Amino acid sequence: MDRLAPLYLVRSGIAYLIACLYTVLVGPPALLWTLVSGRSGDLLAAGRFGARQFRILLGIRLQVEGLDRMAGDRPAVYCINHRSNVDVVAFEALYGRCPRLRGLYKAELGRVPILGRVLRSAGFVPVDRAHHARAMAAADEAMRGLRAGDSFLLAPEGTRAPTDELLPFKKGAFVMAITAQVPVVPVALIGTAEAMPRGRAWVEPARVRVIVGDPIPTAGLTLADRDALADTLRGRLQALLRC
Repeated sequence: MDRLAPLYLVRSGIAYLIACLYTVLVGPPALLWTLVSGRSGDLLAAGRFGARQFRILLGIRLQVEGLDRMAGDRPAVYCINHRSNVDVVAFEALYGRCPRLRGLYKAELGRVPILGRVLRSAGFVPVDRAHHARAMAAADEAMRGLRAGDSFLLAPEGTRAPTDELLPFKKGAFVMAITAQVPVVPVALIGTAEAMPRGRAWVEPARVRVIVGDPIPTAGLTLADRDALADTLRGRLQALLRC
């Protein structure tokens, strides 16, 4: 074990505590404002601000590349490689360019007080992967969001990969993109596994690179093309991860 691990563990514990306090203190009034005004963007901005402070407390330095490839005013499906819980920094990195960015999240998070309500009120969609019918309903809800102009950030691997090798992709992201006829955008995350590998409870200071790739158009594609689209995304992500 790294001799600094106890220090990182204490630092992470303090950061988690501050994040919980921020959620408890800021969440309810932000939720109330959203219900009164109907403006979920303010709720997302408050969440992004809190996430940024949490990241800084943990010592994670963010380097973002390729934001000019994003068309933030048009809906898209942004697909990340998934190695760590720290991968959530991708939302912070992309949201400033794409204020209508939303995400899919594990349905279990919906049971966390305040947090679950915040995510739903902000337009995020819960996914219950243990129940196929509910998972399909979540995909349908996300597709309606895409058609309404929202973008979605998700991990087509479905779970955290234990190594640098990409896991097999689930097809949901590609069905969503083709059905809504919106582009798929690869987003490579480099360094998150070093900050917090799967199975570890604390975060070590690290530099995390977020690299946005060129959009992959879906105009004219049909659901029969979903496997080819998945293969194209895999190749693009692998190339970005080698940068």
